Amino acid sequence: MNSTPEPDYNYGDHLNDIQHHMVSVDVHPGSCREAACVIIVIVNVIIFLLGTFGNGAVIWIAGFKMKKSVNTTWYLSLALSDFIFCSTLPFIINRMVTDTWIFGLFMCKFTSFVTTLNMYSSIFILVIISVDRCITVKFPVWAQNQRTVKKASVVIVIAWFMSVLLSIPSAKFREIKNNSSTVICYNNYGNHHTTVVFMRFTFGFLIPFLTISTCYSILICKLRGNQMSKSTKPYKIMTLLITTFFICWLPFHIVSIIELDIKKHNPVFQTTIQVTTALATANSFINPFLYAFMAKDMKKKCYAFLSKIESAIDDETRSGFQRTSITNSVDNRVSTIV
Repeated sequence: MNSTPEPDYNYGDHLNDIQHHMVSVDVHPGSCREAACVIIVIVNVIIFLLGTFGNGAVIWIAGFKMKKSVNTTWYLSLALSDFIFCSTLPFIINRMVTDTWIFGLFMCKFTSFVTTLNMYSSIFILVIISVDRCITVKFPVWAQNQRTVKKASVVIVIAWFMSVLLSIPSAKFREIKNNSSTVICYNNYGNHHTTVVFMRFTFGFLIPFLTISTCYSILICKLRGNQMSKSTKPYKIMTLLITTFFICWLPFHIVSIIELDIKKHNPVFQTTIQVTTALATANSFINPFLYAFMAKDMKKKCYAFLSKIESAIDDETRSGFQRTSITNSVDNRVSTIV
């Protein structure tokens, strides 16, 4: 492994090293004052808030409020993956704001591992959901007899196991280095850089995207051939799912491949890295809305959950524990959501 760190922007590396191209670059803590950096920090804060709330709600509803089924197993695992990732964002945000890593070698490795694990696990689960839906529609009788919670759990365990294996390089090659007044947390893949990038593109995008597209193409053909299906809503939802996956991840992987040939600091490319990374990261809070809240049972539970919050606030109001002005403001917001 080379002793000189090389700039390598993987899913975790984009987030942690967004201000550092080379170790020899001197930076000063608290220098996140450029517009691009400030915007990225704000975006990550929004993703953290929406991601933890959205995925937390799915975990609570699918894990404790709904009867266990194959679908809730998919939703729960997907939300858990995204929630774990979103919970590490404060470390990343602190890193971007202060331009230094203060959390030590273990957390340097751990946050990189978690972000890469999220990339693989969430995509693998989306593939599983797509294949499951395709099988359910294409072979309804077989699916009714063979789809069980136990088998679904086994499939999820396999997906997580594969995700862990593919994420090991992100922890193994992660290092920290003292540089003047800052500490840098970076990836030092050395000669393995190209291999890691193409492995990430193949298993983290290409194969999953082809699988998802194939599954939904089969579904669309099946639904079009079904004379009982007159609504265009299924087509719109499927198109939205594929398009969202494509928009969130393709730019990120393209930039990662292009970055292999870029050796010098390039402000335009740096901004491009920030934008594509934010787009890929946004997938973590978009997932619960696309894959969970569109399900009828999940939406009913969500509405019931929000209604209970509204009722609790109303009870507090009647008891006189809240100021009138504050309570009215909260009530209006909750009523609007419900």
